[in-house]
Amino acid sequence: MNNIAILIPCYNEEKTLAQVLVNAKKAFPEASVYVFDNNSTDRSAMIAQEHGTFVISVKEQGKGNVVKKMFASIDCDCAIMVDADATYDLFDAKKMAMMVLQGEADMVLGDRLSGEYFQENKRPFHNFGNSLVRFLINKLFNGHIDDAMTGLRAFSPSFMKAFVPQSPGFQIETEMDIFALSNGFKIASIQAHYQDRPLDSPSKLNTYRDGARVLKLIFASFFRLRPLVAFACLSLPFFLLAIGLGIYPLIQLAGEEAVLLGLAYSSLAFLVVGVILVLVGVIRHLVMKNPHSPED
Repeated sequence: MNNIAILIPCYNEEKTLAQVLVNAKKAFPEASVYVFDNNSTDRSAMIAQEHGTFVISVKEQGKGNVVKKMFASIDCDCAIMVDADATYDLFDAKKMAMMVLQGEADMVLGDRLSGEYFQENKRPFHNFGNSLVRFLINKLFNGHIDDAMTGLRAFSPSFMKAFVPQSPGFQIETEMDIFALSNGFKIASIQAHYQDRPLDSPSKLNTYRDGARVLKLIFASFFRLRPLVAFACLSLPFFLLAIGLGIYPLIQLAGEEAVLLGLAYSSLAFLVVGVILVLVGVIRHLVMKNPHSPED
């Protein structure tokens, strides 16, 4: 019999946690259910205990720290991670678990964006942010991810052992996506039903602050993991400026004039910067391909 674990990160979710726990038992009566309480100041931990759930305390604040604790402490054949805000239907996760157990995927995403998400979610900047993050990850890391920031995911043991979170907060979903794409893990998606949070249960996500952190992680990972492409893209504006500033002086015969000479020098400067950026990208790419020096 397969060992399935339901992993629930939780921070002050007393309004919705009981519903999630009931649904977990209905959808997965054979599974072990764990609530990872992240310093909640409300009754979340008590509610989890009342439902006979394993409660594991995580002192380091932030969802990324919670996921790190999850993956380090749980051994199972398939893990289902679901947010404690009652926005997901855990019956959708039954197919996700089956895909992991049958070896079809290492990470299965519950795709909200192909369903009711944009109608249910009342925060327009969240809608825009989800679409933007999905677009950037797919374009920069050659992915085909349908929902890059979903809180409903299924994981294989190999993914859980390999992935060691570096992000402490809400960037964790983005970090998981980039890690899976960059390390050849099999990713799959199924459409997941979504309903918005209750009005008396506010989101912990700060749209602007956490959104900026997610974007920073994406671009930092792009330059770290795909330096040749990243620095080539960065160098392109300098090459275009060099060409644009250099063409006009070349057309004019009176190149001795101060303005034309200044344009020519500016063109040369931009050209040099562009070449340097390309060389940096090439060097970092070669270092990644050959991480060990001859002395190692």
